[in-house]
Amino acid sequence: MVGDAHMSFRREVQCPDDRIDLGRAALAIAVAEYPDLDMESYVTRIDRLAAAVRDRSGTEGEPYRLIACLNYVLFNLEGFQGNRGDYYDPKNSFLNDVMERKTGIPITLSVLYMEVARRIGLTLHGVGFPGHFLVKYAGKDEEIVIDPFHGGEVRSLEEFEYFLDELTGSDVIFRSEFLSAVSKKQILKRMLSNLKAIYLHQGDLLKSLSAVERLLILEPNSAQELRDLGLLYLKLDSLAEALKDLESYLGLAAHAGDAEEIREQVESLQKRLRQVQ
Repeated sequence: MVGDAHMSFRREVQCPDDRIDLGRAALAIAVAEYPDLDMESYVTRIDRLAAAVRDRSGTEGEPYRLIACLNYVLFNLEGFQGNRGDYYDPKNSFLNDVMERKTGIPITLSVLYMEVARRIGLTLHGVGFPGHFLVKYAGKDEEIVIDPFHGGEVRSLEEFEYFLDELTGSDVIFRSEFLSAVSKKQILKRMLSNLKAIYLHQGDLLKSLSAVERLLILEPNSAQELRDLGLLYLKLDSLAEALKDLESYLGLAAHAGDAEEIREQVESLQKRLRQVQ
């Protein structure tokens, strides 16, 4: 079933970034957890949310008007909200669960927001702000940055330095590139990285492994993910797989800070495998 889930995800992301259907790809992430997930039913729900926004906005295409209608439908009528009580629940990272429970973390709420907006003709981009995902409208004369986790609040540039202090404890200095748009694959990578971190914290090695494998579908030559995959296989006592991935890591990152440590792991694995042959 894991293989089927990975195939489903691969199908959604194997096209150029601008042709990825972000909603379907986000739902495909959840297939590993929900093998019988009816993706089409959730796509239809997103269509219905967009229809409700369109009914409210009429033919008015002005961005602030559309954002106001989006916010009213999603947060006032439907009751979507940020999950502040259990931020690290894995269900917050599955778009189907977010739609069922009407609560989630910034990135999944942002994906839903972007997908509804796309259907009403409002193009929004994801913003990988440190520690808190956002979305933005980029017009010819202005940018509008929106926070779906906080009810679609429109944030001004002056707020972001203070917002960053709240998130990082003044350890990071605000830079304008923090508000740069990110690609769809970067959004999906961040979603999977969140899941990977949650599962590692919970000690669920198999689910962590699955998240890393899908990260490598997005970025096959990621040295970090190849290393982490190898180390997970090592913990699972899958020695041949661990050796292959750790050797691949060294081939890509021969001078990394942990390269010597990984070489020692590789030498140990080679000895162990020779002993069982």
